[in-house]
Amino acid sequence: MTRPNAWRSATTRLIAIYGALFAVWGLVLVGVIQWETTRYLNTVIDQMLVQRMHYLVTTDMQRLPGAVDAAATIDPHGIMSVGLFDAGGQALAGNINKLPADLPPDDQVRLLARGMPRPDRDAGTVRARALATRLADGRVLVIAKDTSTIDGLGAIVWRALLWAISLTIIPGLLGGFLLRRGPEKRIRALQEASEPIRQGDLSKRLPMSGRGDELDVLAGIVNTMLSEIERLMSEVKGVCDNIAHDLRTPLTRLRARLYRAQQQLDGHPEAALVESSITDIDAVLGRFRALLRVSELEDSHRSACFDEVDLGDVLRQVHDFYAPVAEDRGQPFELDIQAMDRARGDAHLLFEALANLVGNAIKFTPNGGTVRLKARMDSRGPRIDILDSGPGIPADERDAVTRRFYRGDNSRTTPGSGLGLSIVSAIVRLHGFALDIGDSAYGARITLYCYSVKPGEVPGTCLSRTMPETREEARAVGEPART
Repeated sequence: MTRPNAWRSATTRLIAIYGALFAVWGLVLVGVIQWETTRYLNTVIDQMLVQRMHYLVTTDMQRLPGAVDAAATIDPHGIMSVGLFDAGGQALAGNINKLPADLPPDDQVRLLARGMPRPDRDAGTVRARALATRLADGRVLVIAKDTSTIDGLGAIVWRALLWAISLTIIPGLLGGFLLRRGPEKRIRALQEASEPIRQGDLSKRLPMSGRGDELDVLAGIVNTMLSEIERLMSEVKGVCDNIAHDLRTPLTRLRARLYRAQQQLDGHPEAALVESSITDIDAVLGRFRALLRVSELEDSHRSACFDEVDLGDVLRQVHDFYAPVAEDRGQPFELDIQAMDRARGDAHLLFEALANLVGNAIKFTPNGGTVRLKARMDSRGPRIDILDSGPGIPADERDAVTRRFYRGDNSRTTPGSGLGLSIVSAIVRLHGFALDIGDSAYGARITLYCYSVKPGEVPGTCLSRTMPETREEARAVGEPART
């Protein structure tokens, strides 16, 4: 059972989307807050600068240097810096030692791009907003306000955002992990319940929790579909079985009457015509028996009687049974059995499946050809190969030959009902094994994998594309490895 990828679950995606949206929205929100706060505080600083400038400008010009020094004295840290300069830019009073080059005396508050030095700092400058005005006597008065408070407030806002994101995302991840476990557990339960359905048991249903959520709605829809499919399949199967069963009785009676008529007509020309009719009726009865046999094998309850089977003994019985037939056709019939593990199944059914496969190999191999029966262990379990030098089955027909009544172009002129491989497929599917139809180095090959298939592989079908062989396994049966 394939475990769902936790990172691809809907809950994980929702948490990731929520976290991304929260982070983006938090950045936008903090950006707006910082912009509004900065704009408001800049307005307050500008008003303070304008008011302080108005106060100093209205002071008596003779007393202005003293007022400027007094303002600088009460602000030793230079948070609100004041400076008075002569027309040549020389400092006359205050704690601003040099006239800022990027500050024209136009009575406009400006942000100093190069910043201003602070007396309480050894090196470097701080961001500041400043205002300069030219007095009537040509002197220049400068007032500057440190804006590091605004920067500090912005840093506090960004730190608050980081804390908010961390305190939201971390619990969100923990909560998402806990929330994901419930749906993940239910998905695994649905997967386990769907495995028998995938293998053909339409009587199974998907479990429902009773919560009425999306998964329950989906499971309910699937269960309704399964019920309808099971009903339709049962009706079709019942009709086919009833037809085969009901027609078998009158056909058997007809055969008995024709046989009696043949006995009475012994020596007459009409006896050959009656014998031909009996042969045709036997063929129809054989088809009906095969149909009923397939229906019987499709009952999965038969697997309850499975036991450990020695595949080597079964293969020896098949070889002993068909060796005289192969000898009559001049076909060497080779048996190669290596040590193998036991397989769980029904020995009689496995004998029937292998007998069908070997019988087909002998029938379609030309007289004088070779038939080989090999058994060994591969990387996953016991494997049985039936190889012959016949024409084989074309690649485009290998998925169809296990269907009922299908007959390929190579077999239309050969006597048969087209149900032999259907019976084999039903037996293999009942055991949960796999059947592979392919080519060998010198002819046809049919492989029976006597172990349970993996998830994603359907029992009883042609698995040549889903069960690749290693080079060592290919060499063991004398054929090229599949890639």
